[in-house]
Amino acid sequence: MIILPGLFLTLTIALAVSFISANLGGPAMLYALLFGMIFHFLTENERLRPGIRASSRHVLRVGVALLGARITATEVYALGWPVVGLIVAAVAATIGLGWLLGRLCGLGNNHSVLSASAVAICGASAALAVSSVLPSHKDHERNTSLTVVGVTALSTAAMVLYPLLVKSLGMDDSTGGVFLGATIHDVAQVVGAGYIISQDAGDTSTLVKLMRVACLVPVIVSISLVSRSRRQPGPKTEPLLPWFLIVFVALVVINSLGWIPVPVRDVLSPTSSWCLLVGVAALGVQTSLKSVVEVGPAPIGAMVLQSIFIAGFVLGGLHLMQ
Repeated sequence: MIILPGLFLTLTIALAVSFISANLGGPAMLYALLFGMIFHFLTENERLRPGIRASSRHVLRVGVALLGARITATEVYALGWPVVGLIVAAVAATIGLGWLLGRLCGLGNNHSVLSASAVAICGASAALAVSSVLPSHKDHERNTSLTVVGVTALSTAAMVLYPLLVKSLGMDDSTGGVFLGATIHDVAQVVGAGYIISQDAGDTSTLVKLMRVACLVPVIVSISLVSRSRRQPGPKTEPLLPWFLIVFVALVVINSLGWIPVPVRDVLSPTSSWCLLVGVAALGVQTSLKSVVEVGPAPIGAMVLQSIFIAGFVLGGLHLMQ
């Protein structure tokens, strides 16, 4: 098949960075992006290009869709309505103000939405999902790569620093778990930070994080609506609900009903992670290091401000709930 050479390239990069991450530590997503950028020159190869594009689009979307198998309505209900309300409010406020902060830092509309959504929801996974429904333009891959790099680096820093903040503020395990799950960007770093504190904090932070992941659905729908309203009318109309989002919702429902056997769920979760890793590797291959350097520090500055905002918002909400 025509996509196999490029698909094999991105899979090889994903396997390599997974090995490095498992043996030396560090975020595999960030490694995949950086390693992929080393092979940017291969985008000129006609045999590899179709598979690279398929990896960055279709394989990536499969990974996002399969995230739904990690969530159940029972787990969300167990958090309690005050916590659920705080999470939803934090996501909405961070996207709204985060967009404004991005614009103040000199980012374009799409880049600001991409950055704010990544910080508000689930880091690199959210960045990839939102990127797939934003209008394509010449800087699309570059902006997505910058967002993935920035949000992954900040998430890793938060995994180390936020448990210290939880201890210094005297939070109990439950409150600390809510804070970590509601503020750290990527799922893996949330899990790491939570279990640094305790088993209970780790369990709570993971549940809260999955609630943020569930916020992908309304966010993607909203962004799709806005994108459609601004797009010039043409013969081809994008569906309001992308297929991967429909699968995401369906898996949440099926999993909530208990119809997904545990062995199947145990397969779907790592499959999702691998698909996302292959998609990020492909994204890196499509990104020129020169174009990233030319942008300057503005995207990172915007994400730092967005991260500070969501942390402050959640801390304020937790204080009011006590």
